[in-house]
Amino acid sequence: MSSTRSVAPARTSPGPLTEVTLRDGTAAMIWPLLGTDRDLLRYGFDELSPQSRQQRFLTHLPRLSEGMLRSLVDGVDGVNHLALLLTVLPADGPARPVGVGRLVRYAEDPSAADVAVTVADAWQGRGVAGALLTALLARRPAGITRLRTTVAADNRASLAMLARHGTMTTRRDGFGVLTVEVDDLTPPA
Repeated sequence: MSSTRSVAPARTSPGPLTEVTLRDGTAAMIWPLLGTDRDLLRYGFDELSPQSRQQRFLTHLPRLSEGMLRSLVDGVDGVNHLALLLTVLPADGPARPVGVGRLVRYAEDPSAADVAVTVADAWQGRGVAGALLTALLARRPAGITRLRTTVAADNRASLAMLARHGTMTTRRDGFGVLTVEVDDLTPPA
C-alpha cells in the first residue's frame, strides 16, 4: 500500500451495494457481510499468509475458532457492528471476495468505534482496504465521531490509511503495538 494514488470515489447505488474502482482499474462491489458468509470468511482467513494474520490479529493465529467465527459473523447487527465484504470483478477472471472490513461501536464509549480491515495477500496495495474503510465510514451509525483501534507499529499502510480519514494520534500499547485514535472523521458521503 505504498502508492499515494487514491481510490476512485465510491458510488452508492440503491440498496446496500457500493460500486468502486480500485487503483489498478479493477471494478469491485462492496456489500454487507451476511450470516451465510461463515465458510467464506474461514476460507479467506485460511488463505492469508502468517504475516497478514499477525498484522490483522496482532498474534499468531493458525485458524479461526468457532467462537471467533460466531463473533465475526453472528455478532454483526448492522448498527453497532458493521461488516462489509469487497468482491473484485476482474476482466480476466471470475468474481471473488478479497477483503472484509468491520466497524464495532464501543459499548462503554458509544461515540467511538473499533475498525479492522483484512485483505487477501494478492490484493494488498491495490486500494481494497481504503475502499472498505471509506465505505464503513460512509455507513457508520449516527453518533460515531471517532475511531479507536490497535495497530502493529510497523503496519505503515494501515497507519497511513487511518490518517487520511481525520486527525490521528497514537500511543504505544505494548511491544510493537499502537493504540490509534482518529478524531474529526471525514463526514459520511
